[in-house]
Amino acid sequence: MRVVVALGGNALLRRGEPMTAAVQRTNVKIAVLALADLAHDHEIIVAHGNGPQVGLLALHGAAYDPAKPWPLDVLGAETDGMIGYLIEQELMNALPTDAHCATLLSRVEVDPNDPAFANPNKPIGPVYSADEAAQVASEHGWSMVSETSGSRRRVVPSPLPLRIIGLDAIKALLAAKHIVICAGGGGIPVMRNAIGEMEGVEAVIDKDRTSALLAFGLNADALLLLTDVAGIYRNFGGDDQRIIGSITPSEIETLELPLGSMGPKATAAAAFINEGGKYAGIGQLTDARAILDGYAGTRVYSKGPS
Repeated sequence: MRVVVALGGNALLRRGEPMTAAVQRTNVKIAVLALADLAHDHEIIVAHGNGPQVGLLALHGAAYDPAKPWPLDVLGAETDGMIGYLIEQELMNALPTDAHCATLLSRVEVDPNDPAFANPNKPIGPVYSADEAAQVASEHGWSMVSETSGSRRRVVPSPLPLRIIGLDAIKALLAAKHIVICAGGGGIPVMRNAIGEMEGVEAVIDKDRTSALLAFGLNADALLLLTDVAGIYRNFGGDDQRIIGSITPSEIETLELPLGSMGPKATAAAAFINEGGKYAGIGQLTDARAILDGYAGTRVYSKGPS
């Protein structure tokens, strides 16, 4: 079975942990146990988040020269290489010596006319005081959003992915029996300029939507969206919360889910199924095999399980 596995940010950094190399490596070692288990009898393609790491590199760049921030497409490429290396290294340590793996930087094309560019709403990077935010917004033309206690953060557009550039290279590696790590952080955002050349974009693409596009493009049998929550809940956080074992895309549309966490995963799973995908699962990383086998998490089907 061909399975696209999308790792949430908790694969590298759990809530409240310091963002050090040692912490991230420890968490990756734990994450790859689930990946290695799947890889023993399935063909897997691994995507991953990169939000905290982009923020860290943005801080490093600001410390070097606050007046010249690094472009988001370059930061995305740097984090893809860093995270991909960590996953590849530990995954190969966990698998037999004859296993093969390749990490690819993935450019993902977006539409310059996507409505998201008129409504930047994805918080990224460091937290600023109100005065600092006003200064950097003036200097760089950034949009800012209020956080808690009067702080501010930069917000950028989050356009939909149109095309994964290099999909043929991924297919060639899969044909050569390689595990492929790609589409990190939703991919490196690029678009065609007025003269038809590709250029980087100051945007962040949703990792789960790109993973759904990847799964569809590879004709994957399943899409797993793994995080630190057991699945989609009704009345999440309430006294009567309960997990939804299975659901259809049309039923997902009726739910009110958090935009910053479960909402994008549910939308991505529904998009994959609506495009003809067979099966999507959402749940905890440690339950990866049980989710794939239909015994844990939230399973998304076209018309419900047979």
